[in-house]
Amino acid sequence: MADLQQEAVELLQRLIRFDTVNPPGDEREAQEFLRGYLEEAGFGCELLGAREGRPNLIARLRGETEGPTLGYLSHVDTVLASPPEWTHDPWAGDLQDGFVWGRGAQDMKSQTAAEAAAAASLARAGWRPAHGELKLICMVDEEAGGHLGAKFLTERHPDKVRCDYVVNEGGGSVMEHDGRRVYGLCCAEKGVFRFALTTDGVAGHASIPRIGDNALLKLAPLLARLGERQPSLDVGPESRAQLAALVGDENLDGDPAAALERLRERDPELAVIVEPTLGVSVTPTRVRASEKINVIPSRAVLEVDCRVPPGMDEDDARARIEEILGTDGYRFEFLERVVGNRSPVDGPLADAIETWIGAQDPGARVVPTMLQGFTDSRWFRHAFPDCRAYGFFPQRHMTLSQTTPLVHGPDERIDVRDMGFAAAFYRDLAVELLG
Repeated sequence: MADLQQEAVELLQRLIRFDTVNPPGDEREAQEFLRGYLEEAGFGCELLGAREGRPNLIARLRGETEGPTLGYLSHVDTVLASPPEWTHDPWAGDLQDGFVWGRGAQDMKSQTAAEAAAAASLARAGWRPAHGELKLICMVDEEAGGHLGAKFLTERHPDKVRCDYVVNEGGGSVMEHDGRRVYGLCCAEKGVFRFALTTDGVAGHASIPRIGDNALLKLAPLLARLGERQPSLDVGPESRAQLAALVGDENLDGDPAAALERLRERDPELAVIVEPTLGVSVTPTRVRASEKINVIPSRAVLEVDCRVPPGMDEDDARARIEEILGTDGYRFEFLERVVGNRSPVDGPLADAIETWIGAQDPGARVVPTMLQGFTDSRWFRHAFPDCRAYGFFPQRHMTLSQTTPLVHGPDERIDVRDMGFAAAFYRDLAVELLG
Protein backbone atom coordinates (compact mmCIF):
# COMPACT_ATOMS: atom_id res chain seq x y z
CA MET A 1 0.00 0.00 0.00
CA ALA A 2 2.79 2.43 0.93
CA ASP A 3 4.71 1.76 -2.27
CA LEU A 4 1.59 2.15 -4.40
CA GLN A 5 0.71 5.41 -2.66
CA GLN A 6 4.21 6.77 -3.20
CA GLU A 7 4.13 5.83 -6.89
CA ALA A 8 0.72 7.47 -7.36
CA VAL A 9 1.87 10.64 -5.59
CA GLU A 10 5.05 10.93 -7.66
CA LEU A 11 3.10 10.30 -10.86
CA LEU A 12 0.62 13.04 -9.93
CA GLN A 13 3.47 15.48 -9.30
CA ARG A 14 4.88 14.74 -12.75
CA LEU A 15 1.49 15.21 -14.43
CA ILE A 16 0.83 18.53 -12.69
CA ARG A 17 4.12 19.87 -14.07
CA PHE A 18 2.79 19.53 -17.62
CA ASP A 19 0.90 22.75 -18.37
CA THR A 20 -2.21 21.42 -20.07
CA VAL A 21 -4.49 24.41 -19.53
CA ASN A 22 -7.37 24.24 -22.01
CA PRO A 23 -7.44 26.31 -24.10
CA PRO A 24 -5.09 25.69 -25.78
CA GLY A 25 -4.60 22.24 -24.23
CA ASP A 26 -1.23 21.13 -25.60
CA GLU A 27 -1.68 17.74 -23.95
CA ARG A 28 0.70 15.78 -26.21
CA GLU A 29 3.74 15.88 -23.94
CA ALA A 30 1.74 14.64 -20.96
CA GLN A 31 0.12 11.92 -23.04
CA GLU A 32 3.44 10.73 -24.42
CA PHE A 33 4.82 10.56 -20.89
CA LEU A 34 1.86 8.42 -19.79
CA ARG A 35 2.21 6.21 -22.85
CA GLY A 36 5.85 5.51 -22.03
CA TYR A 37 5.00 4.82 -18.39
CA LEU A 38 2.26 2.33 -19.26
CA GLU A 39 4.10 0.67 -22.13
CA GLU A 40 7.03 -0.01 -19.83
CA ALA A 41 4.62 -1.77 -17.47
CA GLY A 42 3.29 -3.99 -20.26
CA PHE A 43 0.31 -2.16 -21.72
CA GLY A 44 -0.32 -1.84 -25.43
CA CYS A 45 -0.80 1.86 -26.13
CA GLU A 46 -2.13 4.01 -28.93
CA LEU A 47 -2.45 7.76 -29.42
CA LEU A 48 -5.43 8.97 -31.44
CA GLY A 49 -6.45 12.57 -31.90
CA ALA A 50 -8.52 14.91 -33.99
CA ARG A 51 -5.59 17.34 -33.88
CA GLU A 52 -1.87 16.64 -34.04
CA GLY A 53 -0.93 18.28 -30.77
CA ARG A 54 -3.86 16.90 -28.79
CA PRO A 55 -3.90 13.09 -28.89
CA ASN A 56 -6.00 10.82 -26.69
CA LEU A 57 -4.31 7.82 -25.06
CA ILE A 58 -5.77 4.33 -25.11
CA ALA A 59 -3.83 1.72 -23.11
CA ARG A 60 -4.98 -1.91 -23.15
CA LEU A 61 -4.22 -5.02 -21.12
CA ARG A 62 -6.01 -8.01 -22.64
CA GLY A 63 -7.02 -11.19 -20.91
CA GLU A 64 -6.68 -14.73 -22.15
CA THR A 65 -10.41 -15.30 -22.64
CA GLU A 66 -13.45 -13.26 -23.56
CA GLY A 67 -15.11 -11.22 -20.85
CA PRO A 68 -16.14 -7.71 -19.82
CA THR A 69 -14.10 -4.61 -20.56
CA LEU A 70 -13.35 -2.31 -17.64
CA GLY A 71 -12.40 1.22 -18.61
CA TYR A 72 -10.61 3.67 -16.35
CA LEU A 73 -11.48 7.03 -17.88
CA SER A 74 -9.81 10.37 -17.16
CA HIS A 75 -8.71 13.61 -18.80
CA VAL A 76 -5.38 15.41 -18.61
CA ASP A 77 -6.44 18.93 -19.58
CA THR A 78 -7.15 21.50 -16.87
CA VAL A 79 -8.64 24.94 -16.46
CA LEU A 80 -6.54 28.07 -16.02
CA ALA A 81 -4.90 29.07 -12.74
CA SER A 82 -3.77 32.52 -11.53
CA PRO A 83 -0.48 32.04 -9.63
CA PRO A 84 -0.84 35.21 -7.45
CA GLU A 85 -3.96 33.67 -5.91
CA TRP A 86 -2.14 30.48 -4.91
CA THR A 87 0.03 29.53 -1.93
CA HIS A 88 2.07 27.25 -4.22
CA ASP A 89 2.96 27.45 -7.90
CA PRO A 90 -0.02 25.79 -9.67
CA TRP A 91 2.32 23.84 -11.96
CA ALA A 92 5.07 22.88 -9.51
CA GLY A 93 3.38 19.79 -8.06
CA ASP A 94 4.69 20.64 -4.59
CA LEU A 95 4.44 18.05 -1.83
CA GLN A 96 3.97 19.82 1.49
CA ASP A 97 2.00 19.35 4.71
CA GLY A 98 0.76 15.97 3.52
CA PHE A 99 -0.79 17.35 0.32
CA VAL A 100 0.12 17.47 -3.36
CA TRP A 101 -0.60 21.02 -4.55
CA GLY A 102 -1.34 22.14 -8.09
CA ARG A 103 -3.87 22.58 -10.86
CA GLY A 104 -5.38 19.18 -11.53
CA ALA A 105 -4.79 17.81 -8.02
CA GLN A 106 -8.55 17.26 -7.76
CA ASP A 107 -9.76 17.76 -11.34
CA MET A 108 -8.49 15.33 -12.36
CA LYS A 109 -4.83 14.44 -12.78
CA SER A 110 -5.03 12.81 -9.35
CA GLN A 111 -7.43 10.18 -10.68
CA THR A 112 -5.34 9.73 -13.82
CA ALA A 113 -2.30 9.10 -11.63
CA ALA A 114 -4.10 6.75 -9.23
CA GLU A 115 -5.60 4.70 -12.06
CA ALA A 116 -2.31 4.52 -13.96
CA ALA A 117 -0.25 3.63 -10.89
CA ALA A 118 -2.70 0.90 -9.90
CA ALA A 119 -2.83 -0.58 -13.39
CA ALA A 120 0.94 -0.38 -13.91
CA SER A 121 1.66 -2.07 -10.57
CA LEU A 122 -0.59 -4.97 -11.53
CA ALA A 123 0.94 -5.34 -14.99
CA ARG A 124 4.52 -5.20 -13.71
CA ALA A 125 3.70 -7.95 -11.21
CA GLY A 126 2.60 -10.18 -14.08
CA TRP A 127 -1.16 -9.84 -13.61
CA ARG A 128 -3.31 -10.16 -16.68
CA PRO A 129 -7.10 -10.31 -16.72
CA ALA A 130 -8.33 -13.88 -16.43
CA HIS A 131 -11.13 -12.80 -18.73
CA GLY A 132 -11.95 -9.56 -20.51
CA GLU A 133 -9.79 -6.49 -20.80
CA LEU A 134 -8.60 -3.49 -18.82
CA LYS A 135 -8.43 -0.16 -20.65
CA LEU A 136 -7.01 3.14 -19.49
CA ILE A 137 -8.48 5.93 -21.60
CA CYS A 138 -6.88 9.33 -21.00
CA MET A 139 -8.72 12.09 -22.80
CA VAL A 140 -7.99 15.60 -23.96
CA ASP A 141 -10.39 18.54 -24.18
CA GLU A 142 -12.87 17.54 -21.43
CA GLU A 143 -12.78 21.03 -19.94
CA ALA A 144 -14.04 22.45 -23.25
CA GLY A 145 -16.77 19.87 -23.77
CA GLY A 146 -14.84 16.81 -24.97
CA HIS A 147 -15.31 17.35 -28.69
CA LEU A 148 -11.66 16.51 -29.44
CA GLY A 149 -11.61 13.80 -26.81
CA ALA A 150 -14.48 11.56 -25.72
CA LYS A 151 -16.86 12.71 -28.46
CA PHE A 152 -14.22 12.17 -31.14
CA LEU A 153 -13.29 8.69 -29.94
CA THR A 154 -16.79 7.38 -29.26
CA GLU A 155 -18.00 8.58 -32.67
CA ARG A 156 -14.94 7.94 -34.86
CA HIS A 157 -13.30 4.97 -33.11
CA PRO A 158 -16.03 3.34 -31.02
CA ASP A 159 -14.54 -0.15 -31.11
CA LYS A 160 -11.31 1.10 -29.57
CA VAL A 161 -13.01 2.63 -26.52
CA ARG A 162 -16.07 0.41 -26.13
CA CYS A 163 -16.45 -0.66 -22.49
CA ASP A 164 -18.93 -2.59 -20.39
CA TYR A 165 -17.90 -0.70 -17.26
CA VAL A 166 -16.45 2.80 -17.01
CA VAL A 167 -15.06 4.47 -13.90
CA ASN A 168 -14.67 8.22 -14.34
CA GLU A 169 -14.71 11.41 -12.27
CA GLY A 170 -17.70 12.93 -10.50
CA GLY A 171 -18.06 11.02 -7.22
CA GLY A 172 -16.29 9.30 -4.39
CA SER A 173 -15.41 12.04 -1.88
CA VAL A 174 -16.85 11.08 1.49
CA MET A 175 -19.72 13.12 2.91
CA GLU A 176 -19.76 13.34 6.70
CA HIS A 177 -22.95 14.42 8.44
CA ASP A 178 -24.46 13.65 11.86
CA GLY A 179 -22.08 10.75 12.43
CA ARG A 180 -22.76 9.25 8.99
CA ARG A 181 -20.13 8.60 6.36
CA VAL A 182 -21.52 8.44 2.84
CA TYR A 183 -19.63 7.91 -0.41
CA GLY A 184 -21.41 9.15 -3.51
CA LEU A 185 -21.48 6.89 -6.56
CA CYS A 186 -22.12 9.31 -9.39
CA CYS A 187 -24.41 7.56 -11.84
CA ALA A 188 -26.23 10.57 -13.31
CA GLU A 189 -25.38 14.00 -14.65
CA LYS A 190 -27.53 17.05 -15.28
CA GLY A 191 -28.28 18.35 -18.72
CA VAL A 192 -27.39 21.84 -19.95
CA PHE A 193 -30.14 24.21 -21.05
CA ARG A 194 -28.38 27.58 -21.03
CA PHE A 195 -30.54 30.47 -22.17
CA ALA A 196 -30.55 34.19 -22.96
CA LEU A 197 -33.04 36.84 -21.87
CA THR A 198 -33.29 39.95 -24.07
CA THR A 199 -34.91 43.24 -23.15
CA ASP A 200 -35.67 46.03 -25.63
CA GLY A 201 -35.71 49.83 -25.31
CA VAL A 202 -34.82 52.99 -27.20
CA ALA A 203 -31.29 54.32 -27.65
CA GLY A 204 -30.30 57.82 -26.63
CA HIS A 205 -27.42 59.97 -25.43
CA ALA A 206 -26.28 58.86 -21.99
CA SER A 207 -25.81 62.46 -20.84
CA ILE A 208 -29.63 62.78 -20.76
CA PRO A 209 -30.71 59.75 -18.67
CA ARG A 210 -34.45 59.94 -19.37
CA ILE A 211 -34.34 60.72 -23.10
CA GLY A 212 -34.28 57.09 -24.17
CA ASP A 213 -35.64 53.84 -22.78
CA ASN A 214 -32.79 52.00 -21.12
CA ALA A 215 -33.00 48.28 -21.95
CA LEU A 216 -30.34 47.47 -19.37
CA LEU A 217 -32.49 48.69 -16.48
CA LYS A 218 -35.20 46.27 -17.59
CA LEU A 219 -32.89 43.38 -16.76
CA ALA A 220 -32.76 44.47 -13.10
CA PRO A 221 -36.04 42.82 -12.01
CA LEU A 222 -35.10 39.64 -13.88
CA LEU A 223 -31.75 39.49 -12.10
CA ALA A 224 -33.47 40.13 -8.78
CA ARG A 225 -35.86 37.22 -9.31
CA LEU A 226 -33.02 34.90 -10.27
CA GLY A 227 -31.20 35.90 -7.10
CA GLU A 228 -34.17 35.45 -4.79
CA ARG A 229 -34.82 31.74 -5.28
CA GLN A 230 -34.28 28.62 -7.36
CA PRO A 231 -37.08 26.68 -9.10
CA SER A 232 -39.20 24.16 -7.24
CA LEU A 233 -37.58 20.79 -6.56
CA ASP A 234 -37.62 17.93 -9.07
CA VAL A 235 -35.96 15.18 -7.04
CA GLY A 236 -34.75 12.17 -9.00
CA PRO A 237 -33.94 8.74 -7.55
CA GLU A 238 -30.21 9.41 -7.15
CA SER A 239 -30.68 12.69 -5.31
CA ARG A 240 -33.46 11.23 -3.19
CA ALA A 241 -31.17 8.41 -2.05
CA GLN A 242 -28.32 10.83 -1.26
CA LEU A 243 -30.53 13.18 0.73
CA ALA A 244 -32.12 10.30 2.64
CA ALA A 245 -28.73 8.86 3.57
CA LEU A 246 -27.50 12.22 4.85
CA VAL A 247 -30.49 13.25 6.96
CA GLY A 248 -31.48 9.74 8.07
CA ASP A 249 -34.92 9.81 6.52
CA GLU A 250 -35.48 6.88 4.18
CA ASN A 251 -38.92 8.10 3.11
CA LEU A 252 -38.76 11.56 1.55
CA ASP A 253 -41.93 11.26 -0.51
CA GLY A 254 -43.68 13.62 1.85
CA ASP A 255 -41.36 16.61 1.81
CA PRO A 256 -37.81 16.56 0.41
CA ALA A 257 -37.73 20.35 0.84
CA ALA A 258 -38.03 19.86 4.60
CA ALA A 259 -35.20 17.34 4.52
CA LEU A 260 -33.04 19.85 2.63
CA GLU A 261 -33.86 22.47 5.24
CA ARG A 262 -32.76 20.09 8.01
CA LEU A 263 -29.48 19.53 6.19
CA ARG A 264 -29.07 23.29 5.68
CA GLU A 265 -29.54 23.92 9.41
CA ARG A 266 -27.03 21.26 10.46
CA ASP A 267 -24.42 21.53 7.70
CA PRO A 268 -24.85 24.62 5.50
CA GLU A 269 -21.68 23.95 3.48
CA LEU A 270 -22.81 20.48 2.47
CA ALA A 271 -26.32 21.75 1.75
CA VAL A 272 -24.91 24.25 -0.78
CA ILE A 273 -23.41 21.29 -2.69
CA VAL A 274 -26.44 19.01 -2.43
CA GLU A 275 -29.18 21.55 -3.26
CA PRO A 276 -28.41 21.88 -7.00
CA THR A 277 -28.85 18.11 -7.43
CA LEU A 278 -32.48 18.34 -6.32
CA GLY A 279 -33.88 20.09 -9.38
CA VAL A 280 -33.35 22.67 -12.12
CA SER A 281 -30.73 25.31 -11.29
CA VAL A 282 -30.43 28.79 -12.83
CA THR A 283 -27.35 31.01 -12.44
CA PRO A 284 -26.99 34.35 -14.28
CA THR A 285 -23.43 34.75 -15.53
CA ARG A 286 -23.10 37.32 -18.32
CA VAL A 287 -24.69 40.63 -19.39
CA ARG A 288 -24.28 42.53 -22.67
CA ALA A 289 -25.72 45.94 -23.42
CA SER A 290 -24.41 49.13 -25.05
CA GLU A 291 -21.19 48.95 -27.02
CA LYS A 292 -20.35 52.54 -26.04
CA ILE A 293 -20.37 53.99 -22.55
CA ASN A 294 -22.13 57.17 -23.70
CA VAL A 295 -25.06 55.44 -25.45
CA ILE A 296 -28.21 54.29 -23.68
CA PRO A 297 -28.66 50.69 -24.84
CA SER A 298 -31.69 49.81 -26.94
CA ARG A 299 -31.07 46.12 -26.28
CA ALA A 300 -29.66 44.19 -23.30
CA VAL A 301 -28.95 40.47 -23.04
CA LEU A 302 -28.59 38.39 -19.90
CA GLU A 303 -27.12 34.89 -20.26
CA VAL A 304 -28.01 32.24 -17.70
CA ASP A 305 -26.43 28.87 -16.98
CA CYS A 306 -29.25 26.38 -16.49
CA ARG A 307 -28.76 22.73 -15.45
CA VAL A 308 -31.59 20.21 -15.65
CA PRO A 309 -31.88 16.70 -14.11
CA PRO A 310 -32.08 13.62 -16.35
CA GLY A 311 -35.58 12.87 -17.57
CA MET A 312 -36.48 16.54 -18.04
CA ASP A 313 -36.65 18.08 -21.49
CA GLU A 314 -36.85 21.55 -23.03
CA ASP A 315 -40.47 22.06 -22.06
CA ASP A 316 -39.77 21.07 -18.46
CA ALA A 317 -36.84 23.47 -18.28
CA ARG A 318 -38.87 26.33 -19.76
CA ALA A 319 -41.67 25.73 -17.25
CA ARG A 320 -39.27 25.94 -14.30
CA ILE A 321 -37.64 29.09 -15.70
CA GLU A 322 -41.01 30.79 -16.15
CA GLU A 323 -41.89 29.82 -12.59
CA ILE A 324 -39.13 32.20 -11.50
CA LEU A 325 -39.36 34.91 -14.16
CA GLY A 326 -42.95 34.91 -15.33
CA THR A 327 -43.57 35.30 -19.06
CA ASP A 328 -43.59 39.07 -19.66
CA GLY A 329 -40.94 41.73 -20.14
CA TYR A 330 -38.30 39.78 -22.03
CA ARG A 331 -37.57 37.67 -25.09
CA PHE A 332 -36.32 34.13 -24.46
CA GLU A 333 -33.89 31.89 -26.37
CA PHE A 334 -32.22 28.60 -25.47
CA LEU A 335 -28.50 28.69 -26.26
CA GLU A 336 -27.84 24.99 -25.58
CA ARG A 337 -30.02 21.92 -25.28
CA VAL A 338 -28.26 18.89 -23.78
CA VAL A 339 -30.50 16.40 -22.00
CA GLY A 340 -29.20 14.86 -18.78
CA ASN A 341 -27.95 11.27 -18.66
CA ARG A 342 -27.69 8.39 -16.22
CA SER A 343 -26.63 4.78 -15.78
CA PRO A 344 -28.66 2.20 -13.83
CA VAL A 345 -27.35 1.50 -10.33
CA ASP A 346 -27.06 -2.25 -10.45
CA GLY A 347 -24.73 -4.99 -11.61
CA PRO A 348 -21.22 -6.21 -10.82
CA LEU A 349 -19.50 -2.79 -10.91
CA ALA A 350 -21.84 -1.16 -8.40
CA ASP A 351 -21.70 -4.28 -6.20
CA ALA A 352 -17.89 -4.36 -6.26
CA ILE A 353 -17.63 -0.69 -5.30
CA GLU A 354 -20.05 -1.13 -2.39
CA THR A 355 -18.22 -4.23 -1.15
CA TRP A 356 -14.82 -2.55 -1.30
CA ILE A 357 -15.92 0.53 0.64
CA GLY A 358 -17.62 -1.69 3.21
CA ALA A 359 -14.34 -3.52 3.81
CA GLN A 360 -12.13 -0.42 3.88
CA ASP A 361 -14.43 1.93 5.82
CA PRO A 362 -16.78 -0.20 7.95
CA GLY A 363 -20.09 1.49 8.65
CA ALA A 364 -19.86 3.81 5.67
CA ARG A 365 -22.48 3.69 2.91
CA VAL A 366 -22.31 4.03 -0.85
CA VAL A 367 -25.31 5.83 -2.33
CA PRO A 368 -26.15 6.91 -5.89
CA THR A 369 -25.69 10.60 -6.61
CA MET A 370 -26.15 13.01 -9.49
CA LEU A 371 -23.45 15.43 -10.60
CA GLN A 372 -24.41 19.11 -10.86
CA GLY A 373 -22.39 19.41 -14.07
CA PHE A 374 -21.28 16.94 -16.73
CA THR A 375 -18.24 14.82 -17.59
CA ASP A 376 -17.04 12.64 -20.44
CA SER A 377 -19.31 9.89 -19.10
CA ARG A 378 -22.15 11.39 -21.12
CA TRP A 379 -20.42 10.51 -24.39
CA PHE A 380 -19.94 6.88 -23.29
CA ARG A 381 -23.54 6.54 -22.09
CA HIS A 382 -24.74 7.91 -25.43
CA ALA A 383 -22.45 5.75 -27.59
CA PHE A 384 -22.80 2.55 -25.56
CA PRO A 385 -26.28 2.40 -23.99
CA ASP A 386 -25.56 -0.85 -22.13
CA CYS A 387 -22.40 0.54 -20.53
CA ARG A 388 -22.42 1.22 -16.79
CA ALA A 389 -20.53 4.51 -16.40
CA TYR A 390 -19.97 5.76 -12.85
CA GLY A 391 -17.99 8.59 -11.34
CA PHE A 392 -15.98 7.26 -8.40
CA PHE A 393 -12.64 8.54 -7.09
CA PRO A 394 -12.72 7.51 -3.42
CA GLN A 395 -11.36 9.98 -0.88
CA ARG A 396 -11.83 9.31 2.82
CA HIS A 397 -9.52 11.92 4.38
CA MET A 398 -10.86 14.96 2.52
CA THR A 399 -14.63 15.37 2.55
CA LEU A 400 -16.83 16.53 -0.30
CA SER A 401 -17.26 19.87 1.48
CA GLN A 402 -13.48 20.30 1.43
CA THR A 403 -12.76 19.11 -2.10
CA THR A 404 -15.56 20.86 -4.00
CA PRO A 405 -14.32 24.46 -3.50
CA LEU A 406 -10.87 23.43 -4.75
CA VAL A 407 -12.10 22.26 -8.16
CA HIS A 408 -11.27 25.10 -10.59
CA GLY A 409 -10.30 27.21 -7.54
CA PRO A 410 -7.02 28.40 -5.99
CA ASP A 411 -4.80 26.15 -3.85
CA GLU A 412 -6.16 22.97 -5.41
CA ARG A 413 -4.64 20.03 -3.52
CA ILE A 414 -5.17 16.44 -2.43
CA ASP A 415 -4.27 14.51 0.70
CA VAL A 416 -1.52 12.00 -0.15
CA ARG A 417 -3.35 9.35 1.89
CA ASP A 418 -6.29 9.65 -0.48
CA MET A 419 -3.98 9.02 -3.41
CA GLY A 420 -3.05 5.70 -1.81
CA PHE A 421 -6.68 4.95 -0.93
CA ALA A 422 -7.85 5.56 -4.51
CA ALA A 423 -4.97 3.68 -6.12
CA ALA A 424 -5.68 0.65 -3.92
CA PHE A 425 -9.33 0.80 -4.99
CA TYR A 426 -8.50 0.81 -8.71
CA ARG A 427 -6.02 -2.05 -8.25
CA ASP A 428 -8.50 -4.19 -6.31
CA LEU A 429 -11.44 -3.36 -8.59
CA ALA A 430 -9.64 -4.60 -11.69
CA VAL A 431 -8.82 -7.91 -10.02
CA GLU A 432 -12.36 -8.30 -8.68
CA LEU A 433 -14.10 -7.68 -12.02
CA LEU A 434 -11.60 -9.24 -14.42
CA GLY A 435 -10.09 -12.00 -12.30
